[in-house]
Amino acid sequence: MKFVFGKPSVPASGALVLFVTTGNKLLATGEKIDATSGGAITRALKSSAFKAKRGQMLELFGLPKVVASRILLVGLGRTAELDALAAEAVGGGIVAKLLTSGEKSVHVAADEVPGLKLPTEDFAARLAYGIKLRSYRFDRYRTKEPVEKKPSVVKVSVGSPVATKAQKAFDRLDLVADAVFNVRDLVSEPGNVIYPESYAKEIKKLEKLGLKVEILGEREMAKLGMGALLGVGQGSAQESKLVVIHWNGLRAKTQPVAFVGKGVTFDTGGISIKPAQGMEDMKFDMGGSATVVGVMQVLAARKAKVNAVGVVGLVENMPSHNAQRPGDVVQSMSGQTIEVINTDAEGRLVLADAIWYTQNRFKPKFMIDLATLTGAIIIALGHEFAGIFSNNDELAKQIDAAGKVEGELVWRFPLSKAFDRQIDSKIADMKNMGNAREAGSITAAQFIQRFVNDVPWCHMDIAGMAWASKDRDICPAGATGYGVRLLDRLIADNYEEK
Repeated sequence: MKFVFGKPSVPASGALVLFVTTGNKLLATGEKIDATSGGAITRALKSSAFKAKRGQMLELFGLPKVVASRILLVGLGRTAELDALAAEAVGGGIVAKLLTSGEKSVHVAADEVPGLKLPTEDFAARLAYGIKLRSYRFDRYRTKEPVEKKPSVVKVSVGSPVATKAQKAFDRLDLVADAVFNVRDLVSEPGNVIYPESYAKEIKKLEKLGLKVEILGEREMAKLGMGALLGVGQGSAQESKLVVIHWNGLRAKTQPVAFVGKGVTFDTGGISIKPAQGMEDMKFDMGGSATVVGVMQVLAARKAKVNAVGVVGLVENMPSHNAQRPGDVVQSMSGQTIEVINTDAEGRLVLADAIWYTQNRFKPKFMIDLATLTGAIIIALGHEFAGIFSNNDELAKQIDAAGKVEGELVWRFPLSKAFDRQIDSKIADMKNMGNAREAGSITAAQFIQRFVNDVPWCHMDIAGMAWASKDRDICPAGATGYGVRLLDRLIADNYEEK
C-alpha cells in the first residue's frame, strides 16, 4: 500500500474520507463538497442516525457534481479528547471499512480540526499510521480466496494543510510499522517454514539495514556450556541456534542496551506434551524473539543514536527418543544446575542461558527479556496488558510510561524471595517450575532472575499480547507485533543520544 501526502483535494476517482466533529460539523473539505453537491451531505446527516461519535461512519454514493465514487463520513467525537492513539484507531477503522470495498485508492481529507490539541501534522500522520497498521494481512497461503474478500486498496493519499510536516512525521512512524509487519509475518508463519535455521536466515537478511548478525550453532553453544537451552531443543531434528544482533548507532564504544527473546519456534511441550486442541497456535511461542528482531530492525532503519544488542535463543521443543525427560538435570551456562520437572516449562530454560550470555559478554546498561512465557499471565491480565517483573524501579517506570504513550500497556508484578521456595529443588540448585496454580508467572520470573547479576533488568511476559483472537483497532486478528512500539519509544525517550 502506497502513502502519499498532499493538500486536501477532491479525487477524480476512488473513495473520499471526510471527518465530522460533534454536532455534525463538517471540516473545510467537507463544507466545500457539501456546497458543490447542493447540500447533499447536510441532508444525509439530518436524515440519518449519525452523531459524529468517534469512529462512527456513514457512507454516501452518487452525490451531485462529485466525481469521487463514494464519500465516507467519519466521526471524530469530541476533538479535545482526540489524541494520537485515538487518531490511529480512527485510521484503522477507515481501512477496515474500505480495504476490500473494491476501491483502489482512498483520499483522506485530514483538514485542520478546530479545538484539536494534537498538532495538525501529527493528526494526519497518525491517521495514516493507523491505516497502515490495520491494513496488514497474512494471506500468502490463500490460493483460492474470492476476489471480493481480497484487499483492493493500493494507494492512500492524505490531504493535509501541512503536508510536508505530515509526511516527515509519517516517515518515522512508517519505519516502525514496517518492523511491526515483519514481526507479525514471523509469528504468523507455520512451524514447517520458520524453525531455528530458517529463522536465523531471516534475521540475517536485516544486515542490509546496517545490523551485524552472528549465528551460533549447537557446537558453539555447547562450548559455552549452554546446557539449559540445548536441553530444550535436543528432541528436535532441527538444530538450535543463538542469534546475536548488533546495532552500533554511536561511534563511541559505550554500553549497549540489550534485548533478549525466547524463540521457541514450535512448542509441543516435549515429553510433557500439550493437549492436541489449540496446539497449532504454538507456532507463536517465538513471539518474544520476534519482538526483539523488530526492535533491532527499527533502530537500524531509523539510524537510532544508541548502541543496542538483541539476543534470541531459537529452539524447537519436540518429543522424540532423544528428547529431554521430566526429572533430567541440566547445567546452565551460569554453572547453576536445574532439575527439569516439566518439559513444557521450556522458555525459561532458553532465557537462562541467553540472559547469562548477554550480560557477561556485553555488560549492558539494562537488559529486557521478552517471552510468551506463561498461561498464568493471561489468567491474571487477559489480553489487555503484558506482565512485567523488574529489579529496577526506574526501568519499570520507563517501560510503563512508554507503553502508555504507544498504547502497549504493561502491569508490574512483584518479585520476592518468598516465592523462591516453590522452585527450590531437592537434587539440584533449582527446578524449572513451581506450583502451576500458585503465582505461576511470578515463580517463572523468579527463576529467570536467578540468572541476572547486577544489571537493571525487566522480564516481560507477553503471552497474552503476542496474538489476538479478534480484530483490534489497528491490528487484524492474528499476530500483533506487540512490544516493538513500546521498546522503540523507551529508547527514543530515555536512552538515545540527542
